Amino acid sequence: MAERIEQRLEDRVPELEQLERVGLFTRQEVRAVLRKASALEYKIQRRALRKEDFIKYIQYEINLLELIRKRRARIGYSFKKDEIEHSILHRVHGLFNRATGKWKDDVQLWLSHVAFCKQWNSKHQLSKVFSTMLAIHPNKPALWIMAAKWEMETQLSSESARRLFLRALRFHPHCPKLYQEYFRMELMHAEKQRKERKAFERAKMDLGEFNYSEEILSGEMARIIYRDAAQKIKGVEFHVAVLSIAKLFDFTQDLQKEILETLQTKYADDPLMWDYMARRELELGALQSPEHTTKQMKVSEMTQREERSCAVFEEAVGAVPTEDMWKCYITFCLERYNRKTNSKDLKQKRLERTLSVFNKAHESSLLTEALYKQWLQLLLESSLFEKATEVAEAATKHFSQSVETWQMRLQLLIQLKSDTVPQCLEEALKHVKTQGTLPLWILWVEWSEATNSKEDTEALYQRSLSATTPAESVTMKEKYLDWTYRNHGYKKVRRAFTSLCENRPFSLDFFRKMIQIEKEQESCKMPHLREYYERALREFGSTDPDLWLDYIKEELNHPQGKPENCGSIHWRAMKMLQGEMVEDFISKYTLLQTGHL
Repeated sequence: MAERIEQRLEDRVPELEQLERVGLFTRQEVRAVLRKASALEYKIQRRALRKEDFIKYIQYEINLLELIRKRRARIGYSFKKDEIEHSILHRVHGLFNRATGKWKDDVQLWLSHVAFCKQWNSKHQLSKVFSTMLAIHPNKPALWIMAAKWEMETQLSSESARRLFLRALRFHPHCPKLYQEYFRMELMHAEKQRKERKAFERAKMDLGEFNYSEEILSGEMARIIYRDAAQKIKGVEFHVAVLSIAKLFDFTQDLQKEILETLQTKYADDPLMWDYMARRELELGALQSPEHTTKQMKVSEMTQREERSCAVFEEAVGAVPTEDMWKCYITFCLERYNRKTNSKDLKQKRLERTLSVFNKAHESSLLTEALYKQWLQLLLESSLFEKATEVAEAATKHFSQSVETWQMRLQLLIQLKSDTVPQCLEEALKHVKTQGTLPLWILWVEWSEATNSKEDTEALYQRSLSATTPAESVTMKEKYLDWTYRNHGYKKVRRAFTSLCENRPFSLDFFRKMIQIEKEQESCKMPHLREYYERALREFGSTDPDLWLDYIKEELNHPQGKPENCGSIHWRAMKMLQGEMVEDFISKYTLLQTGHL
């Protein structure tokens, strides 16, 4: 191993001598490079190889190349590149080859090599990297596309790009992205040849020796690819994507027409097809609009385009009356409504249209829960409160078991200060399952706190504690404790706490709230604090080391505390705490003893 390292370091000497001779590096810098290289070489010659060592070595060499480039620019020296940079580049490629050979599955390593080759214009080496990478990772379409794009755009070889796409499609015959990029490549090739022929014709050159196929020039190859793909790939998205690519080229009108016809024929029942066709009306209008127009003309033009789109959507909801189709229509209307415009008339028309579409979808019983919420928000923004109340009621009829929908309706009624809040809540609790009613109870007690008498709110809290599930009652206990203290004072909250402790489960916050209340009193009593801590530790003593530490701190710091109890509390904590909690407790207890906690 030592001999191999020595040989590799000796191989560096000529390039380092050249760096010093031409004044790019000083003698001290050359020695520093040699020392660093020696350390890095030893790491990659060990038996147990680590990927990180190769990456560090490669990064060091890349940084060295960048430094040389900057030094050359600074002193204006551009000679001896073969002796200096070429040698380093060769070494980096060797390191990458060793690393990718060892860790073949690491795609990021391969991509780093690709990026390095591109940065330093190592075309011959990059061709080899792509070839080896694709042989090892033929299951990744993105790598095939990357290699084909390089052949097409950098090497200017449409033949090589085509061969790569055809090989890729043998591995991935149903990959939409591969077909899309192959389709794009053929159209780019056709466009390039069309430009070439036009340039030759302008120069009045003889085209006899150049073979320009009419099929390629007209995009026939792309048409063949599309037809082949259309038989294998299902879904509107693919056809729309291909159509978007075809639109980028001005000689594909016939091809676009064919794709559009296939889309309409094969996917007449698909909402996405109708959505595309309707939105296309906006684009068609934009293409046909004149260059010089007044603001009024622009508003009129935009109104007409949106109306044409809506006409297609109206046809769509008749042909495909589904929730998804109405969702597409409503989404389109909301997008148009939310677009900024200085025209009040256009804004009003968009609002009226959107509300009308919401209403039609509701009448067809094809409005989703989420869309009811959006409808309600729009009505509230527009100050249409009466209609909003009707819509909220309709939503709870359609989705009577949904807590969120009832919440939405109740929040509206509370906002409008309606007298029907209690009746609505009673109705909601009849329809919603007991598990999950917590948000409704929270809403009810909070509304009652602001509206009703203390007696009524007290009764409501008591009712909620028995009506919610044990897990959900935990939250109601916390809220009841807090409300009782705020409205009835310390003595009443003590009685409430004792009463609530008769029924499990509890939360840690429930006990901490009571501890905090006790500490806020002028005559804070240590026996009461001990009671609360002891109750809390019975429930959470095995999982919460901080609770034990707080108990110890109270005994140490409270005027009525007994520091002699701390040893006993510590011993109990060590017995009760489980697993890693013990270590956590010991470390924090040590800090407490030293005064750092």
